[in-house]
Amino acid sequence: MTPSDSTSWEPAGEWYHGLVGSEGHYYHRHIIFPELLKLLKTKKENLSLLDMACGQGAFAKALPKNFHYEGVDISPTLIRQAKQQCPDKIFHLHDICIPFDLGKTFTHATMILAFQNLDNPLEALRNIKHHLKQGGTLVLVLNHPCFRIPRQSSWGLDEHKKNHYRRIDIYMSRLKIPLDVHPGNKNSAHTLSFHYPLSDIFSFLQQAGFAVHHLLEWVSDKVSTGKHAKIENRARLEFPLFLTLLAKSL
Repeated sequence: MTPSDSTSWEPAGEWYHGLVGSEGHYYHRHIIFPELLKLLKTKKENLSLLDMACGQGAFAKALPKNFHYEGVDISPTLIRQAKQQCPDKIFHLHDICIPFDLGKTFTHATMILAFQNLDNPLEALRNIKHHLKQGGTLVLVLNHPCFRIPRQSSWGLDEHKKNHYRRIDIYMSRLKIPLDVHPGNKNSAHTLSFHYPLSDIFSFLQQAGFAVHHLLEWVSDKVSTGKHAKIENRARLEFPLFLTLLAKSL
């Protein structure tokens, strides 16, 4: 199995499309896309956006009309879904961790919740750099690497302090974590998640030719009910789900 095969979401493509749908999953619709649109809000013309690891093109449908959009993904299933859902957009079937050339440059690029699925994120960032105009903007949205590490982070309840806390078992080590699409099903498709500490992520960006100029942390908007609702709601506002980095191409 090649590295690109092992990290591709193609085996889970149909499941992922069912989960995300044409408009995105809950957090796409309620947090990520609205916040991204605020960041991209501009009335300038001749804007273009390259959406790396675009999946089935959910963000393409939300993007303002003054942006020319092109998406790239390694999964044939997801690219096929994207073309069906967004026939007016352009989609490319490529492994974003292997050099490719679309023959053009873009003013903006996004990578939404895909960084943690890459075993070679530095090469993906170099591909983005290659396709961005000088001074172009990359918006990188990640599951927060400080608080959301598959199998190595969890919620805990301290009854004495009346606190809902976040337990982190490993942080500084790079991790390669297998994930089952359907836990408990022995025939489940699987994919891989990769954990990188913040120091590595910033190093990757610097090596690829980017300078980070803004950092945002987005919390969940969900609300608990029941016995521990008050402390759960308080904790939800203290531990962000997502980390978003804005970087400029140097």
